[in-house]
Amino acid sequence: MKYYSLNNTAPIVSFKDAVIKGIAPDRGLYFPETITPLPETFFENISSISKEEIAFNAIHQFVCDDIPNNVLKEIIAEVLDFDFPVVPIEEDIAALELFHGPTMAFKDVGARFMAKCLGYFLKDNDKDVTVLVATSGDTGGAVANGFLGVKGIKVVILYPSGKVSDIQERQLTTLGQNITALEVAGTFDDCQNMVKTAFLDKEITQQLTSANSINVARWLPQLLYFLFAYKQTKSKGQELVFSVPSGNFGNICAGIVAQKLGMPVKHFVAATNINDTVPEFMRTQAYQPKPSKPTISNAMDVGDPSNFIRIRHLFNDDFKELSKSLSSYSFTDKETKEALSKIFNTTSYIADPHGAVGYLGLKKYQENHKNTYGIFLETAHPVKFLDVVEGTINKKLSIPAQIEKLMDKKKVALKIDSYEGLKSFLQTAEQS
Repeated sequence: MKYYSLNNTAPIVSFKDAVIKGIAPDRGLYFPETITPLPETFFENISSISKEEIAFNAIHQFVCDDIPNNVLKEIIAEVLDFDFPVVPIEEDIAALELFHGPTMAFKDVGARFMAKCLGYFLKDNDKDVTVLVATSGDTGGAVANGFLGVKGIKVVILYPSGKVSDIQERQLTTLGQNITALEVAGTFDDCQNMVKTAFLDKEITQQLTSANSINVARWLPQLLYFLFAYKQTKSKGQELVFSVPSGNFGNICAGIVAQKLGMPVKHFVAATNINDTVPEFMRTQAYQPKPSKPTISNAMDVGDPSNFIRIRHLFNDDFKELSKSLSSYSFTDKETKEALSKIFNTTSYIADPHGAVGYLGLKKYQENHKNTYGIFLETAHPVKFLDVVEGTINKKLSIPAQIEKLMDKKKVALKIDSYEGLKSFLQTAEQS
């Protein structure tokens, strides 16, 4: 499998090179040359296939030229060592819980998979690689945990000051070792632009790669969640709809790749907060990025989602075809809190703000599509948004052990306010 840049002016590369480079020299995202559907029998028999076998069959074509089968199986076993339960909420609605990993967020799978792949590719390398990542909330913690202590890799995480939750901030600022956090005076979009600019800055000579979902090794493994959910709900017999809380659009894009692999699914809903660039595109067919606005579902505070170009590419930029598989709706903080309360008061289920947005998107879609079974993604544990959730449902949440251990640790972050601050840090770090 080879990968090409969606800007179409950079050389075609291997999976290994795409992972190490992160982004193409022409600033484009890498994309696989082909997506070969899995046999129909795979989906017919999926109920009896283990999650490790599902993962191997699904991801194999994308990496097999660079990762031997035995190594890939080892990576998968280490990455998928927790559960992905589908929890019934209402008669035709369930939550896919993606927060049972080490940092209690859906990004644990992609971050760990990428860390394992990069570690394998660099095992004989005598020069350090710097992983540069921007986070709007959960990416930073997942990447920090996934790469912690990995030999030959330094991790630099940029996060917007005052725009991530306290627990999210602790997860990326308290680990030390090979992890450095940079607190940026700005938004997630500012952080993301700094990362992209650094890749093209010829004055930065150290090897950089990205652990955002722009990196194929971070992005592609997310398709596995959808296959695991399909396995658990196949017997329902209803048309399946996924509603995905969407910020940078990597997760829902990976779900559409699962659909292209042959997974039977009727529709995807991209549910957003008031950062409504994609809902507006689906309404007007005009893509107009805008500055992101802070919300209580902060991991979705993205005004120019990087992965939406991949989604458009999956449908050959044919809006009519895209709209057959994708709808997108936006919701306010007020609506999000009302959904949190409603879910808890009627079902006793405690959602997080992102999951609540996903629930709202699903309910809106089902208003005109009655005979569907809907799954919304619970992308992070509600305790990561403690003040908002407790204040909304009036219930004290217990703190899981993996969060409790962070509460007394000292946060360490360097403050920067411009790209020049990032560049200066990277150049100084290279000389040390």
